[in-house]
Amino acid sequence: MDYYTMEIAGLRRELPICPINEKVSIAAFIMFSDVEITIASAKALIEKAPDCDIIVTAESKGIPLAYEMARQLGKKYIVTRKMKKLYMSQPYMVEVKSISTDRVQTLYLDKSEANALSGKNVLIVDDVISTGESLHAMEVLIRQAGGNIVGKCAVLAEGDAAKRDDIIYLEELPLFFK
Repeated sequence: MDYYTMEIAGLRRELPICPINEKVSIAAFIMFSDVEITIASAKALIEKAPDCDIIVTAESKGIPLAYEMARQLGKKYIVTRKMKKLYMSQPYMVEVKSISTDRVQTLYLDKSEANALSGKNVLIVDDVISTGESLHAMEVLIRQAGGNIVGKCAVLAEGDAAKRDDIIYLEELPLFFK
């Protein structure tokens, strides 16, 4: 397997290069189990991000980052879910197609969590922003809930996402074309 070497928040990592189709491969950045990179990335993003009342992430690899940022800031965080859970009463929902999934998914936000976002300054957090589809889905849910999005951030901006001027990120992650 080939690897892409990069420095993130002062730490060097070897990311495995994985094909997503016949023409494009991505370097897989997995925060799960990497406590050191999670803590360092959270600290670095907090330094760049605007102040917020609450943090929101999608149910996936961004959860450890959102937790650690919330812990360091002493704030609450909310996870939008990929499946409707039994406890959810009148959930908000939106469909999303991400580069790292092979089908359309739905993100859910429980009504009680939506109520917690109403009128609050919200920071959206994710591990990687690529196509921006997951980010957009979270934006829709937060706006439906009456939250005020003050910033959108990720550890890495992949491909064209690095050209966006509406996101905060630590490093650019290239796409690999065949």
